[in-house]
Amino acid sequence: MTVEARFLSRDAFAERIAKFPVAILPLGATEQHGHHLPLGTDTILAEHFAVRVAEATGATVLPAMPFGYSWVWRDDAGSVTLDQQVMEDVICNVAESMARHGVKHLIMINGHEANSATMKYATRRVWDNPDIKVWRLFYPNLSQELAAHCESPTWHGIVHACEFETSLMLAIAPETVEMDKAVAEYPDRDPAYFYGGRPMGELSKSGVFGDATKGTAEKGRAMIEVFTKHMISMVKDICA
Repeated sequence: MTVEARFLSRDAFAERIAKFPVAILPLGATEQHGHHLPLGTDTILAEHFAVRVAEATGATVLPAMPFGYSWVWRDDAGSVTLDQQVMEDVICNVAESMARHGVKHLIMINGHEANSATMKYATRRVWDNPDIKVWRLFYPNLSQELAAHCESPTWHGIVHACEFETSLMLAIAPETVEMDKAVAEYPDRDPAYFYGGRPMGELSKSGVFGDATKGTAEKGRAMIEVFTKHMISMVKDICA
């Protein structure tokens, strides 16, 4: 049986929740990822991990949120951004809806780094709700896995359209990746971005922050297995 709520009837959904009262909400984005990756990269990745985790634990996957906080790409074609407060409200509304149906834990699996702050605030808003808890997962031990599997350095710790994301996408959805358009770009460090409000879209010509040309499916598969294993373990611990 599918683990995705969008393919379940109301009865099938209720049956799954009665057995294991945990729902997973994939959080993604629709934003530029250079000229070689699709706009939906973060959503594709989040959904992949959500399904893998659900298959291993018995959780049920909700439809992914395809929009996130993408203000820094607001001027790049195809990019869509939500205000942080709007996104926070949506997460809380989803949690409140799930609580009415017996879900005890809502696990957010995030594929878009900039969603992290909003996720934190949403989990805090719901924390005092006695009927449901909200949890947030990104890539577990990311810095360690980057050091172990990637050849190129990140751009000041940020992963975007780089070797890391390109490798994951080559492993999960290779048909969406145009490697002949992959480039390496490390924009100059700009205080206006790190300490001010300048959008990242003004810093990079290609939209790549790092070296996308180093991406391979082999690296992606290795990291995916490690992340998936950690996420499964974390969900089991949370819901024990």
